[in-house]
Amino acid sequence: MNGCLLHPSFPKAMLQRLKTWMLPIAMLTGAFFNEVVYHWAFLTPYLIFAMLFITYCRLSLHDLHFSRMHGWLLLAQVVGCILVYGVLVWFDPVVAQGCLICVLAPTATAAAVVTGMLGGNVACLAAYTLIGSFGVALVSPLIFTLLGGNAGLTFWESVWLICRQVVPVLVLPCLLAFGLERWVPVLYRRLGRLQMVSFYLWSFSLMIVTGKTVYFIARQEGADRAEEWWMASLALVICIAQFALGNRIGRHYGDAVSGGQGLGQKNTILAIWMAQTYLNPLSSIVPAAYVLWQNLINSYQLWRKQRRQVIS
Repeated sequence: MNGCLLHPSFPKAMLQRLKTWMLPIAMLTGAFFNEVVYHWAFLTPYLIFAMLFITYCRLSLHDLHFSRMHGWLLLAQVVGCILVYGVLVWFDPVVAQGCLICVLAPTATAAAVVTGMLGGNVACLAAYTLIGSFGVALVSPLIFTLLGGNAGLTFWESVWLICRQVVPVLVLPCLLAFGLERWVPVLYRRLGRLQMVSFYLWSFSLMIVTGKTVYFIARQEGADRAEEWWMASLALVICIAQFALGNRIGRHYGDAVSGGQGLGQKNTILAIWMAQTYLNPLSSIVPAAYVLWQNLINSYQLWRKQRRQVIS
């Protein structure tokens, strides 16, 4: 037993096992201790900033190449969220808002890892992660203002208010990272090796947004459980549809994996934060459910790839 504990591979194996279970543990912790975690919600935008900054420090501006595929993916993302909202708003405005944010949300920073494991083009996916974040930073203030805006403010005052909150979170990490690459390359390379820190920040953020969502649902008077299950079901439909559409667009350009991951795997931490901040907080149930569905789809894709490798 002691020999096993002293084996050189033991710490690495334990860390890998911890990483495997970190996300569900984070979600369960947030759910059970929601009354405490709820008060940490103000940290979310700072955590998102830190995650994006560390992730961008792994990329190099010289390795990023933009293609027509990126343009089609971004078009599907922006137009798709408007179409989804336009169809569902007639049935339930809150459900429509949640589904909109699941389509509008940019690609997850962890998508590049899954893309590499599935044999896709990591550089292509990284480029779309960047352009998608910039695209969402530009259009989300307009969309959120049109959906409700802020009482007592004009349209453009509301747009400017949301811009001041969204743009720094999504754009400044990229500019800061590439600035370090240009002027402080030593620090840039050191930060680029801290990707595990980004994963722990992601887990901590997931715990906070899950806790805030559960806190809101638990204290909602006259909660409609049927509506909440309806939201979770629609999240599954939208998740499958986005992976399928992205896969089809990517296949046309010879990279189905990157296309599917780029459109299907979302930055759900950001999506939940946006829903809770700018839309009806109850709409955050949809992106919260999306977390589960996209991880199940990615797990199935990885299992299928490994199975094919064993057979061949």
